[in-house]
Amino acid sequence: MRSLPLVSLSALIAGLLAVPAQAQDVSFDESADSLADNGEIVVVAESMRGQVDAPQPPLLVLDTKDIAAYGVGSLQELMEVLSPQTGSSRGGPPAFLVNGMRISSFRELRSYPPEAIEKVEILPEEVAQRYGFAPDRRVVNFILKKNYSSREIELEYGQPDQGGYSEKEVELTFLKLDGPNRLNINAEFNDSSMLTEAERNIVQAQTSLSDIPSDPSQAPYRSLVNDSNEVEVTANWSRKLGDAGSSLSVNGTYELSDNRSLQGLNSVRLTDPDGQSVLRNFGAADPLEKNRRNDTYSLGSTLNVPVDEWEVTATLDASLAKSRTETDRNADTAALEAAALAGEFALDGAITADTSNGYDTARSKVYSLGSLVTAMGRPLLLPAGEVSVTLDAGYSWDRIQSRDIALLSEDSVQLTRGDLSAGANIAIPIASRREDHWSALGDVTLNLAGGVNELSDFGTLTDWSAGVNWGLTESLNLSATYIAEDAAPSLSQLGDPQVVTNNVQLYDLRNEETVLAQVTSGGNPALPKQSQRDWKISLNWDLPIMERASINLDYINSHTDDVTASFPTLTPSIEAAFPDRVTRDETGRLIALDQRAVTFAQQKQQRIKLGINLGGSFGENDDAAGGGRPGGRGRPGGGGPPPRGGAADKAGAGRSDGAPGKQGANAAAGENGRQSSENQSANAQSGGSEANGQQSEGKRPERSEGRRSGGGRRGGGGMGGRPSGGRWFLNLTQTIELNNTILISENGPQLDLLEGDALSAGGNPRYSAALRGGVFYKGYGLFTSGKFSGKSHVSGTVSDLYFDDLVTFDIRLFADLGQREKLVEKAPIFENTRISLKIDNVFDARQRVTNGEGEVPLRYQPDLVDPTGRFIGVQLRKLF
Repeated sequence: MRSLPLVSLSALIAGLLAVPAQAQDVSFDESADSLADNGEIVVVAESMRGQVDAPQPPLLVLDTKDIAAYGVGSLQELMEVLSPQTGSSRGGPPAFLVNGMRISSFRELRSYPPEAIEKVEILPEEVAQRYGFAPDRRVVNFILKKNYSSREIELEYGQPDQGGYSEKEVELTFLKLDGPNRLNINAEFNDSSMLTEAERNIVQAQTSLSDIPSDPSQAPYRSLVNDSNEVEVTANWSRKLGDAGSSLSVNGTYELSDNRSLQGLNSVRLTDPDGQSVLRNFGAADPLEKNRRNDTYSLGSTLNVPVDEWEVTATLDASLAKSRTETDRNADTAALEAAALAGEFALDGAITADTSNGYDTARSKVYSLGSLVTAMGRPLLLPAGEVSVTLDAGYSWDRIQSRDIALLSEDSVQLTRGDLSAGANIAIPIASRREDHWSALGDVTLNLAGGVNELSDFGTLTDWSAGVNWGLTESLNLSATYIAEDAAPSLSQLGDPQVVTNNVQLYDLRNEETVLAQVTSGGNPALPKQSQRDWKISLNWDLPIMERASINLDYINSHTDDVTASFPTLTPSIEAAFPDRVTRDETGRLIALDQRAVTFAQQKQQRIKLGINLGGSFGENDDAAGGGRPGGRGRPGGGGPPPRGGAADKAGAGRSDGAPGKQGANAAAGENGRQSSENQSANAQSGGSEANGQQSEGKRPERSEGRRSGGGRRGGGGMGGRPSGGRWFLNLTQTIELNNTILISENGPQLDLLEGDALSAGGNPRYSAALRGGVFYKGYGLFTSGKFSGKSHVSGTVSDLYFDDLVTFDIRLFADLGQREKLVEKAPIFENTRISLKIDNVFDARQRVTNGEGEVPLRYQPDLVDPTGRFIGVQLRKLF
């Protein structure tokens, strides 16, 4: 039965392959062909400026019209909709390049409109190591248009179809691209109103109900969606330095967010002289609140300098994040309880006691400074090709200062970490069809990498990896990599301020009841370093069945010791392992839970991740297609980073992105981008390109071996003409968890997360999938996305919790009004204007959770699991 989801998805793909598409044959400019001395036909395939040159082929390539079919309004939104393709099988976030070069952080270009992008390449984790990134990150390379300028205003409004709250967004963007020179200014404001439990008719837990009918209910004073607003201002500047190809970029960002939540009412249990007892709720005029404010200042810079035959990139990223959380204290009810016990206050009397008792305060300041210098070159020529070498060295410094002020206590924590790092990556070509060296083997490259981090608080951490990449044919590629790395917990995990929140709704599996309990969160200074050992085996296959079709298959086998993790779902096994984290009253009812991070002795995981990418063009074409399959998965030649003056722009248009340092040591530096938003704005307008392909200096001509059509490496050809018709695409990603077990302690119990044990409140499904599909034609577009999460269960003391499978679909419709000529003639303001409609969770689906008797626990009421449901939004986007 476990194979059923995979069979169903395969059947879906088989049906979709019947979609008619106009296939394009790969063609080359005849002028680029020449005869070698031996009469062999040589085809010179021009490489696009800024394209990544590595043995591993891209997993996905998108051109301007492909991007337009997603209907997004910024690169931030594009990354959100591409998250299934950019997410690593090993769990790391994507690393970013611009024109094949590192940048200081994604802040440099996340607000860019998609019209500024000529092409997007998504590459596997092995390529990340060539640019000094950790091996658990896929790479996204943005190739910018040489010349582009726009001013943009974007307005968005949305709310659930049930009402209750709304979201509003205003964004202003200026961008000017002039070759290697860039200037971008962006300002954004977001606001979300509050949604309470009363507005969703949430049934209250028995333990929170007053025994006096006239007392107020908790529901109107407990928030499901918090009242929040965010402001962000970003400036990015980049300039060419001289004529040698050097460049400098600087970016700065300020972010402010305010968040207010309601935590319910004060409660007190009163007992009279006769021993009769009642629970009372009071203080509706002054409910318990939690208020949080975050201020973040960020600054980044990138210097790119060619040195002889090496490309040297230096990145600097600094940030200061300040946080203040104020949590109302429960009212002092000692006098009220004493009066009732003495018979001086009736159990059902009106409670007028003062509820004001001050608030607990948690403050933190997090300082981060990271620098990294990366040198990429090809110092040695072997019979199979050039050896690619990447060297990196850097230093990062982090400090967290936190202070907790409670009624009877005050604690302060200051932690500081310095991290001196160095690393190297080398790619050695073993066999090559292009160089005619052991060509019967295909293209074989050996990859070796190693690094060391010297941390001031954790000592020496090491990482190394070894892998082989085997290009069996032009369209079929296999790779295998072994990765060993140490990682230290972040300073936030160690030293975040302790925050105590009252009246948090929890489900107690031991007693099978929903309770309101006190929850503690914050840092845990006792966390150790972890050691991880992974095998990753991948297959990438460019299918010859349609204009664009490819399969990506990853197998991951991971073994980790001393695993740092968030506190898991409170199951009987977890309570037995961490008894000091759980507080119960004399009746056994759960009243408090410490949810600070914990350490497990060991975790073993095995998973398969399958990606299927389909796409093509349709409709009328202005020109014959040229330069290869549009949007296809290219196979850029060679082995490694672009040579000076080659695929990277000689004018230095590229930069670099990423956190300095290795995974775990300081993965946050330079990658603290905005969190992904569920309300992804809809819009993109395709524009003309001035980024014509340039032949790379020093690149060898690629030999067709007699195949005049399709013999070259696809994806690396010249720009040529583009079809003016429409585009369609379908991307499917499925993950199958084969094994996921955790050993709590050396001699403790083992948890099987796929067979009833759990770390999260939603169980651990064996199967999950994500679908993205869209079509764009003559200014009209449709984008849809879907998610599938399989069934799971969590074992309890009396009975288990069962989580049904869940399927959700989102849809976005958009229209480029500027392409409606008659409309523009009547109202010129609609020139370069796009209007969009989005519907998230189209079928208002919610996961159903039941206990062993088929009943839905109060904690898992549908509107508690998902208070939003179907969400409808409209967006207006105008370019000037």
